[in-house]
Amino acid sequence: MQTLYTVETLENLLKPGEPQKILQQHFQQTRSLLVYLTWFLTEVARYAEKEAHKRASKHLPTADDLNVNTKIAGNEVLWKILEDEAIREHFEKEKPHLIVRDAQEESPELVRKIYLELVEKPGYKQYISTASRERQEERKIMEFILNDMLLANEAFISHMEENFPGWNDDGEMVVQLLAGYLHKPGSINFRELMSPDKERFAKDLLQTVIDKTEYLESIITPKLKNWDPDRIAVLDMLLMKMGVSEFLYFDTIPPKVTINEYIDLAKEYSTVQSGQFVNGILDNIHKELVQQGKMQKTDFKKTDRARS
Repeated sequence: MQTLYTVETLENLLKPGEPQKILQQHFQQTRSLLVYLTWFLTEVARYAEKEAHKRASKHLPTADDLNVNTKIAGNEVLWKILEDEAIREHFEKEKPHLIVRDAQEESPELVRKIYLELVEKPGYKQYISTASRERQEERKIMEFILNDMLLANEAFISHMEENFPGWNDDGEMVVQLLAGYLHKPGSINFRELMSPDKERFAKDLLQTVIDKTEYLESIITPKLKNWDPDRIAVLDMLLMKMGVSEFLYFDTIPPKVTINEYIDLAKEYSTVQSGQFVNGILDNIHKELVQQGKMQKTDFKKTDRARS
């Protein structure tokens, strides 16, 4: 959807293969966003050691300076993440520590500020009050840092919006991925964030909508009735083209799944009325294609019964 919108709104003619390159860039942007969020989370947790070293190195350290609690830096979930070779590989490749928020403040400085806020929180003080390492508590404190110290922090959200254009579109999905990873470290393959099947589907759908755009419009336009196609939101038209493409050219996707997916996308990314509008158009087109015998969908239930 994002790639098609980019292609649709570009003023210059695109060279053959360029839409696929733009799609690949979107994939990479999502991976970079996940890598950075993971790095930032781990850096906040690890900062306890840096703070302890800094305070102990004072000319005249106090007793408190010499007794900074560094339990969080040895958090078991934290180190399962840091021992993931794929994550370390992307940390080295993308160098997240060089992301700059503005001319005065780099990422490490924001990490420090958030850590200093963290140590004042009752939940953190409760965590470091015991020397034991219960698996559930180890995970809960990392989730607390993610949800309460990062995602609820206006400075951090501004930081993400300024440095990652895709944050508003992909942030929720990336947060869900990272939350799942905290529950089960190792559950994400950072080298292959998207399965080959899903990546191939995205590329095929993109190319199909581009190649068949005039035909798709010829199916959609008659259903618009009193609507002028030129006055319909660009995104709504793109979503309908994608939906009709799935009806006609992707036989393994059930029509109900297609319709529900594009209703949700319209509600989230387009206008207030778009969900209902896209629903009505796609539903009418679906019924007509069925009547015309143009819907050729694979019935997995029948296939499974035949195999048994």
